[in-house]
Amino acid sequence: MTAAGGGAIVIAMTTALWVVAAVLVLVGIAGTFLPALPGTLLVFAGLFLAAWADGFARVGWPTLVTLGLLTALSYGVDLVAAGLGARTFGASRRAAIGAVVGTLLGLAFGIPGLIVGPFVGALLGEIWARKGVEGAARAGFGAWLGFVIGAALKLAIVFGMVGLFVLALFL
Repeated sequence: MTAAGGGAIVIAMTTALWVVAAVLVLVGIAGTFLPALPGTLLVFAGLFLAAWADGFARVGWPTLVTLGLLTALSYGVDLVAAGLGARTFGASRRAAIGAVVGTLLGLAFGIPGLIVGPFVGALLGEIWARKGVEGAARAGFGAWLGFVIGAALKLAIVFGMVGLFVLALFL
């Protein structure tokens, strides 16, 4: 094999890695909304692959560790947001726990489950705490609002991850 042929293979492989990395990032961004996809994990995988394709020359370990920490943070946001939203609207501890459980169970039902799950979980938790239907509805709304805010925060984290990667890549 000639040296020129070997160089072409390296260029083709590098290009393929960048394409796969870009696809992972795009699918990961979609995954911040679609419950069947681990959004931020796919974004992290894509960014890591892109750094690897570049031989870690411009995006090094400090940036990758920061991206990994942001990935871990994004998963905590989902669970905490619904519970905090319910608590902000005066929900009991049981309603906050119900919102978290409703979010987890809602994952099995896709987007409708993620929209309804925190509300129903907080509603049932508040009824279980014997606060009445009005207080339960308020708690359910708070849980739903927390979920929406959590999704927005998760999306902000994902775009922050991509922005940090781009800064490290070009600066």
